[in-house]
Amino acid sequence: MDNAAALFIDGPVHEGHGDRAALVTPSGPVTYASLQRLTDRAAHGLRALGVEPEQRVAIRLPDGPAWAATFFGAIKLGAVAVPINTRLAPAALDTVLADCRPKVLVTQPTTDIDASAPAAPVRDFDSLVADAPSTPVRPEPMGPDAMAFWLYTSGTTGSPKAAVHCHRTLPACRHYGIDVLGVTSADRIFATSRLFFAYALGNALLIPLLARAATYLDPAWPDPAAVARVMSEFRPTLFFSVPTMYARLLRANLPSDAFASVRACVSAGERLPAEIYEAWRARFGVEILDGIGATETIFMVLSNRPGQSRPGSLGFPVPGTEARVLDADGRPVAVGEEGVLWVRTPSQAAQYWKRLDQSRRTFVGDWFRTGDVVRREPDGAHVHCGREDDFFKVAGQWVVPADVESVLLRHPGVLESGVVAAAEAGGLIKPFVFVVARDATAEPEALRADLQRFLEGALAPHQRPREIRIVAELPRTDTGKLQRYRLRQLVDGQ
Repeated sequence: MDNAAALFIDGPVHEGHGDRAALVTPSGPVTYASLQRLTDRAAHGLRALGVEPEQRVAIRLPDGPAWAATFFGAIKLGAVAVPINTRLAPAALDTVLADCRPKVLVTQPTTDIDASAPAAPVRDFDSLVADAPSTPVRPEPMGPDAMAFWLYTSGTTGSPKAAVHCHRTLPACRHYGIDVLGVTSADRIFATSRLFFAYALGNALLIPLLARAATYLDPAWPDPAAVARVMSEFRPTLFFSVPTMYARLLRANLPSDAFASVRACVSAGERLPAEIYEAWRARFGVEILDGIGATETIFMVLSNRPGQSRPGSLGFPVPGTEARVLDADGRPVAVGEEGVLWVRTPSQAAQYWKRLDQSRRTFVGDWFRTGDVVRREPDGAHVHCGREDDFFKVAGQWVVPADVESVLLRHPGVLESGVVAAAEAGGLIKPFVFVVARDATAEPEALRADLQRFLEGALAPHQRPREIRIVAELPRTDTGKLQRYRLRQLVDGQ
């Protein structure tokens, strides 16, 4: 197998697509030929710094051509690209750099990183390529099992770890991008997530480059106004986002034709409430294809199909992926029963870096234990029930936080909700509810009392909360995933 960078960067030019737009930015388009030249300059610059095969190149850049060029430039050299969350606090950044020990950290010219810090030598991208030639760089021959890039998990549990991906991972994007979504060179793709997350890396970079399509990359973090601007100017045909952003866009008073160019919207990251799906389709006339992937798989492993999306369903296994639903002892559960989703997919990571015990628990033979609890329907579709470490028992009965949250969203005064376990005096466990009010001026005590009355008739006794706390916002990762461990810390007064 050739170096994966050859397929994504050199391939389009060799096939005659050099003049086509690969990346579109607020500054204008970047053709496939220009991206190839910039990638080769980045590779030359990294080589001049002494970067060798298997050494890590950390990337802390905003989304754009420099990000893509550094990522593939490192891979061309046989090095390991390590995208870094640009919003990491200094202490968290130091932890990640100490973990991956990069040969160099590539940043933007204006950075808050001390270039003299011992964790990693720092180079801004402009200086990296300033004197670098654009002559072709021959991709370092790499086998399919050689490391290509690492991705750090998003931190929903408080302890990010690096999923190690090999060269064989990257071409596997065809199974979801082409076989499910049907992406072609005519498509224009826009994702609201950042490239250092698997969701955007897969859907906003790898899939469009493989299909020789165009993708929009914006260095700024998106808000509803920015999304509306891109929709109007770029006219994407595929839109990727997360449930939290879909909810924000529904509240943003966008015109009903704002997504008229889009043939399909895609959601992942956490459970998409059926209420959001229905409201979105009613408002914009476009279905949302819900699915599930992971940092460890890069791409979707379960997905709805265009024209066949069902609210509340994750859909079916992506071509090339096998799925099992197993109980705690590793036995298959019956159809209609809940169990943990295991998958075997060509895009899954090989291991976690320096996490032997976690690797052994998660990667078992050819299978990846996702930690997601699902229920398989009679027709083979899957319904997401939450994360296995989120469930808890009250009076001997399981409470599924996602089920309680779904009920809370039916109340007209609730914008968002999060449910965790809390111990009463004496140690008994009860649900603890955090709620973001739809009306920020609502009187908390009145809303709390109304919610208690509402839940009396909507939930079973073991599901009813011990306490309801009204908060301004819920703690989330930069991808929009709810950080339940931080809610539990709030319950405990930490």
